[in-house]
Order: sequence, then C-alpha cells, then structure tokens
Amino acid sequence: MKITVANPIYDSVFKFMMEDERIARTVLSALLKKEVLTVEMRRHEHPNVTRDNLSMFRIDFAAKVRESDGSERLILIELQKTWLNTETLRFRRYLAAQYNAEENMLKEEEQRCYAMPMVAVYLLGHRVGDIEEPVVYVNHKAFDYDGREVANCDTDPFINSLTHDSIIVQIPLLHGKINNRLDKVLSVFDQTLVADKNQHVINLDGKLYEDDPDMMHLLHRLGLATMNADLRQEMNDEDEYFSAIEDRDTLLMEAKAKLSDLDAQLSDVNSQLSDANAQLSDANAQLSDANAQLSDANAQIRSMAQAMYHNGVSLEVIAQSMNCRIDDLKALLGLS
Repeated sequence: MKITVANPIYDSVFKFMMEDERIARTVLSALLKKEVLTVEMRRHEHPNVTRDNLSMFRIDFAAKVRESDGSERLILIELQKTWLNTETLRFRRYLAAQYNAEENMLKEEEQRCYAMPMVAVYLLGHRVGDIEEPVVYVNHKAFDYDGREVANCDTDPFINSLTHDSIIVQIPLLHGKINNRLDKVLSVFDQTLVADKNQHVINLDGKLYEDDPDMMHLLHRLGLATMNADLRQEMNDEDEYFSAIEDRDTLLMEAKAKLSDLDAQLSDVNSQLSDANAQLSDANAQLSDANAQLSDANAQIRSMAQAMYHNGVSLEVIAQSMNCRIDDLKALLGLS
C-alpha cells in the first residue's frame, strides 16, 4: 500500500509536522534514544523567503526525558534544519544565544542558576565531509589527567551548563532498509522516495508503518499537509527561493572560475616578468664586466703612453703609434 505524504524537507511542512506534540515526542524520542515524556515547543525561526539569506529553520524544545536509570530530567533541545551548506559560525551563534537566554536557566537552592542541559540536533540537507554514517552522535565526556573517564560528570549541573551533546543527521544518506526505530522515523525524510514529477511529496510503503500507531499518526499529519493550500504555496515559495539561491551560487562559481583563470594568467605574467628581470640582471652584470675590462684597458693604455712620454718619445710619435689625436693623448696624459 503506497502512502503519499508531504515532503518534510520543506521548512513549512517540517514546522507543520513538529507543531504536533505527539509527533514531536515521537521524533525526539527516536533521535535521543530516550523516552520523551513531555515536550514543549519554544520559540522558533522560520525563513523569510523574500530575504536573500540561507535557510536555517530552528525550533527550541523543552523536554522532560526518562534516563536509563529511571530518573527524569528537563533538557533543552535545539533543532536546526537546513537545506544548503551553511557556515558553522551560523550554528554557533544561535547556540551561543540559547546559552545566554534567561528562559533556559534553571534555578536551584540558594538562588544558584544553571543553564538547562542542551542537546543540539542538526538535520542537514547536505553531507558532512566524507562521513558515511547518516546519523552521528557527538557526546561529551570528562577525563582526568591520565585519560580515565570521570564518573558522574554527566549529571553535574555546572558541567552540563557549559557543554552539550550533538546529533547530526545527513539527510542525503537516508536511504536503504529500516533497521531500527530511528531509521523508521527518519524514513519520511528519505529524498530517494520523492515522487518523480513532484518533489513536494514522498511515496512511502504503508506496510512498514501499519503496526506503529505513532508513525501512522505522523504520516496522517503529513498527508493532511498535502491538502493544505497555504502549505503548498509556501513550498512553491521555497522552491523559487532556493532556485534563486542556486542561480546566484552558479554565478558565483562561474565568477570564481574566471577569477582563478585570471590569477593563473597573472601568475604566468609574473613568471615571465621574473624571467625578464633575471635576463636584465644578467645583461647588467655582463655590461658591468665589460666596463671593468674597458677601464683596465684604458689604464694599460695610459700607463704605456706615460712610459713612452717619460722616455722622451714625442707626442706625435706616441699619438701615431696609438692611432689617436694629439689632443686626446694630452688629455689622457693630463697635459694642458
């Protein structure tokens, strides 16, 4: 049985899906690999498709989770989704803002305040380097000087206020068999299942979800999204927006290629100029040698003329033997 649902890679559809509290618990429980008991959506940021900036849809959740030992704790989940390669600094700035937000502080006895433990979730529409795993968990741990793990640090409010865990999902790698709970939940993002002539919808095998009420609820809501005229228009707006960005990026790539060619040409010109300068330097060195040789020859001629003159040879005879004028000979000998 084929089920056609709206594609949650679109920010508008993703927001519509995650605004359902049951679905939010289903998705976050699968990602965290913990039971999410309650979840509250905090402020969120939806991209304005009229602005020329990259899409980075963000939702904050305050969630109560049950730990493996049965205890319960409140955590902050920063979920950020982007279609395109995005500067890491943009993620860091957003996290920094959440660390500083008063609403994310927990007050304890003696009026001490600690930041709520945070988990950052990144749903990326692009790959990260050469990492082949579709989902990557980055967990912080504490070690002593000798590299031994320090126990109980994961529950200390001071440490949890300063560090956070991360979950990175590479959507382009979400294809293949469903092997676990997370695979099933994330399968709705699998872009290899997009309809041939309409990237706004995904075709799923309904048999894979029949025994899972939570997933059927999720699929039902995504099915409703396909019939929502406003959501369909927002998806069209996003298509136009990203098409404009892709056109801009293509122009930038072409400009960079031309600039690279110009740099190569300039490098060749500089190389040729360097060769010409080297040849000119060699010519100057040769000219300097020739001038030195000429100077030596003139000194020898002057010395010979002076010896002949001091031995009584007349200026006429000396000039005739040296094939020069008498005036030039006098100047050579320093005679007025």
